[in-house]
Amino acid sequence: MAKTKNVPMRTCIACRQMKPKKEMTRVVKTADGEIFADPTGKVSGRGAYICGDEECLKKLNDKKLLHKAFSLNVSQEVYQGVEEEILGEK
Repeated sequence: MAKTKNVPMRTCIACRQMKPKKEMTRVVKTADGEIFADPTGKVSGRGAYICGDEECLKKLNDKKLLHKAFSLNVSQEVYQGVEEEILGEK
């Protein structure tokens, strides 16, 4: 009997859908409070996941979802950096 590989799933903070981790972009808040997109998914810190859907990117910015995910005010530059990182991967 073949062993099935466990695919890690994550929830998008915008659309709330479960998707495979590899299809998502991780946004990380490091211990020193820096927030940025983490394409490797390996930077230590608190992570939030967003899928690359344009509706999700719009919702991320409009509803300030990183504010909620990390419980602090996140600058507009961070949102722009995350959006550029996600759109650059496509």
